[in-house]
Amino acid sequence: MQIIFLPVEWSIALCFILWPVLQISISTICLFVPDTFYKKDIFLFRTLKWERKGKFYDTIFKIRKWKRFLPDGAAIVKSGFQKKHLEQMSSEYIKKYLVESRRAELGHWLAILPFWIFGLFTPFPVIIYMFLYAIIINLPCILAQRYNRPRFLEVLKKIEERE
Repeated sequence: MQIIFLPVEWSIALCFILWPVLQISISTICLFVPDTFYKKDIFLFRTLKWERKGKFYDTIFKIRKWKRFLPDGAAIVKSGFQKKHLEQMSSEYIKKYLVESRRAELGHWLAILPFWIFGLFTPFPVIIYMFLYAIIINLPCILAQRYNRPRFLEVLKKIEERE
């Protein structure tokens, strides 16, 4: 429900300014959540049976063909853990990868939620566009995490069996 009435130009400018601010803020908050939270086997991070260890995402969305084009937000942060390319095959590295995968997934889920804020200063139909934008921008990244994580859990299992 629109409660702030701005000139159209200001509303448009605010949309373009507010999205990056919200997304960077959410990412920053997720960075400050301790790794121990991301190590927990909570429902959000569990691989569900219907996902078939990530194969669902390749069968339905052909994720292997396009996931390499997704940006890695960790590249922006100096101490960020980049998930685009493996640097090691140690259990510690894979565990860190899994933590960062969960952190990324949570950040993208949370980045969808603030779409409603735009309804405070724009007419109702704009909220629908903001929701669609949030889904289009964040869902591919969520799908990539959901696809990769079960595969890395298998890798971790094999590494730990060898050790």
